[in-house]
Amino acid sequence: MTDEVANASASTLVAGARAIVRAANTSEKVELAYAVSKAWFRREISLGTPSRDGRMPDRPGRPQKPELRAPRDMPKRSLSGKSGRLALIHSLAHIELNAVDLTWDLIGRFADVRLPRSYYDDWVRVGLEEAKHFSMLQDRLAKLGAAYGDFPAHDGLWEAAQDTGHDLAARLAIIPLVLEARGLDITPPMIEKARAIGDVETAKCLEIIYRDEKNHVAFGAKWFRFLCDRQRIRPESAFHFFVRKHFRGTLKPPFNDRARSEAGLTPGFYKPLAPLTG
Repeated sequence: MTDEVANASASTLVAGARAIVRAANTSEKVELAYAVSKAWFRREISLGTPSRDGRMPDRPGRPQKPELRAPRDMPKRSLSGKSGRLALIHSLAHIELNAVDLTWDLIGRFADVRLPRSYYDDWVRVGLEEAKHFSMLQDRLAKLGAAYGDFPAHDGLWEAAQDTGHDLAARLAIIPLVLEARGLDITPPMIEKARAIGDVETAKCLEIIYRDEKNHVAFGAKWFRFLCDRQRIRPESAFHFFVRKHFRGTLKPPFNDRARSEAGLTPGFYKPLAPLTG
């Protein structure tokens, strides 16, 4: 870990979040996420403020590879065949790396908003788990003879965050309640496919990610409802507004209604949007 990373992890949560997002080296990004999380839960650092500790960057630090393409230019990926399996695991690793930056940006960018400490406890936990997911998938790639950066990746996830940098409720609506919730829909079939072809190790990785994602969506629903209650607006109506305004993709069925509902994302949030955006 470099001196800059070590110093950032020892100051405030906001400074640590900023350093995590800025880090271009993926190993440093993960190490710092672990260090900042540990310091926060041990009560060794205070929250800090963006005005004192630095504003969050417009873009996260990234290694030279992978090549970033527009989502429409990405090839389709499948667990069938070794090359397809590697490409799919690589795409999942890229998603998890983005999730690291998106979560820590969620912490640092909105630290001026008056929120309970439990808000930060929840999202620091998410930021730690996203770093764990990336490391886990990176290790899986290595065992299969590949590395993160070997395949092209898309930049759509961070672009989804840029439109919501001014509004915490909008950010919660788009990141955990749309993008992470989509993981609840698509991960179980991937787990079944991995087991069907005998790739037990990849299936185990996906099972951990799926389990954790339920909590991440639950935290999103919890704090989105908190903000809506504070503003005395209906959560479902607010969610519909933010998705129509800020989300460029589509909410496509089939939905994992059970997992979504267990996480507090009931059908009234997303089903009215599917025929309008699909």
